[in-house]
Amino acid sequence: GLMQSNPYKEKGFQPGVYTKENYDKIDLHRPYVDDVILVSKDGKPMKRETDLIDVWFDSGAMPYAQIHYPFENKELLDSHQVYPADFIAEGVDQTRGWFFTLHAIATMVFDSISYKAVISNGLVLDKNGNKMSKRLGNAVDPFSTIEKYGSDPLRWYMITNSSPWDNLKFDVDGVEEVRRKFFGTLYNTYSFFALYANVDEFDYKEADVPMAERPEIDRWILSVLNTLVKNVDTCYNEYEPTKAGRLISEFVNDNLSNWYVRLNRKRFWGGGMTQDKLSAFQTLYTCLETVAKLMAPIAPFYADMLYSDLIAATGRDNVVSVHLAKFPEYKEEMIDKELEVRMQMAQDVTSMVLALRRKVNIKVRQPLQCIMIPVVDEEQRAHIEAVKALIMNEVNVKEIQFVDGAAGVLVKKVKCDFKKLGPKFGKQMKAVAAAVAEMSQEAIAELEKKGSYTFNLDGAEAVIETADVEIFSEDIPGWLVANEGKLTVALEVTVTEELRREGIARELVNRIQNIRKSSGFEITDKIKITLSKNPQTDDAVNEYNDYIRNQVLGTSLTLADNVENGTELNFDDFSLYVSVVKE
Repeated sequence: GLMQSNPYKEKGFQPGVYTKENYDKIDLHRPYVDDVILVSKDGKPMKRETDLIDVWFDSGAMPYAQIHYPFENKELLDSHQVYPADFIAEGVDQTRGWFFTLHAIATMVFDSISYKAVISNGLVLDKNGNKMSKRLGNAVDPFSTIEKYGSDPLRWYMITNSSPWDNLKFDVDGVEEVRRKFFGTLYNTYSFFALYANVDEFDYKEADVPMAERPEIDRWILSVLNTLVKNVDTCYNEYEPTKAGRLISEFVNDNLSNWYVRLNRKRFWGGGMTQDKLSAFQTLYTCLETVAKLMAPIAPFYADMLYSDLIAATGRDNVVSVHLAKFPEYKEEMIDKELEVRMQMAQDVTSMVLALRRKVNIKVRQPLQCIMIPVVDEEQRAHIEAVKALIMNEVNVKEIQFVDGAAGVLVKKVKCDFKKLGPKFGKQMKAVAAAVAEMSQEAIAELEKKGSYTFNLDGAEAVIETADVEIFSEDIPGWLVANEGKLTVALEVTVTEELRREGIARELVNRIQNIRKSSGFEITDKIKITLSKNPQTDDAVNEYNDYIRNQVLGTSLTLADNVENGTELNFDDFSLYVSVVKE
């Protein structure tokens, strides 16, 4: 009953040659597969299984069949070491054949489920939501996309753009944006750290600076980092990679790069290794190393390179790959929610003020006089007061004024969101809209403070919530106003002559720093500066001479009638020439 010869060899098939031409010589389907008789270890013939109910039924028996249950490995299944499965994922077309059959057989044989969690994957569509097709010319070649953008940015885009069970509208511009905004930002953050760590020969051999002795900004980012570890670990455990990736992106872009590094650049400059500088190095290193571990499941190659570069200099982990390192564990004692709330308030106010600056095209380097904030309660006042100096420095204003509510200073208005209020009030909607339009400043303040407001409409109560409406503030002369939820800020946009001079000094610092960079100077090189005279800037240069020199490592700053071989600096309505020479 055994084969006398190999039927496939007779057809010229060559095992190990994986070409289309080679495999075209054979067919593994019935009836040809019935000519194949293999030999078991004890010499018995093995033939194709003829007792077949359904191919999906056989597939549904996979959990037991793969371990030859119950003839072998019986204890693995009976002790639930390998069954039920923790997780299963397939396309929506597998609902009946695969997902259902697994459960059906498990119920009949074991009175059990077959798996604990399931995801039915969505489809990858083109950017307009159409099915990809070579015929329509809207198909995207995955290999060329990987070649151009890299596999990790592609994977990160696909995972964070939409949940796995949703259809993905694939747009290569989105991959480029992920590569630039997330991976580019993370790379720049690491490059900044590496630049100054190499200058100061930081290798993390010193003992950790005690948490109580670290500046508040360090304690804040480490608190946010530990909150991130806690939340990302939960997301991974609950099969929510989309949420995990988005949390990591938000931390890197908004908190680590755009806030922590930007606010602390000067701590990494100059001088010896003080405790303050050591704390900054240790804090930023911890953030980068932890991010590498958190992102590794989604971006394995990038994470491994980042991690390897970090530990190569410090040797803190005795492993060769991030994928062999222990996953981070959060420390509850390092999480300070009150501090996180205060800093979030600083970020929110800063973001709103910077948006107002952009609205009237006033650069951040141009100082302004005042921010006015109507506070809705003492808690909000305390939170902003605690980060007042930080906000003023970030948005470049001289003072922050608090006012109790907006009454008498700012005029607020309320606009209905009819999509939310319409289904809620039905025939009452017209009366509710009229009542909302007539709300007093005191009523609006109550709505902001309590989160809801109750109208009495002909004896019937109608309750609206802040989520049902849009609250906005009208601008007042000389000020711009922005409103987000309970937070309102007003920015004074009048530029006095004194403020203008300081703005020119800050602008000159920026321009000279750019010249230093483009000239290839080292960060420690000292320079001599010569600036052409101009009635628009001379007073500012004389008043802020020391400030400008200190900011750019200048040993001298002089005004001259003519500047030979100078670089032209163009301003809005005039130009200057500057010479920057290494000392």
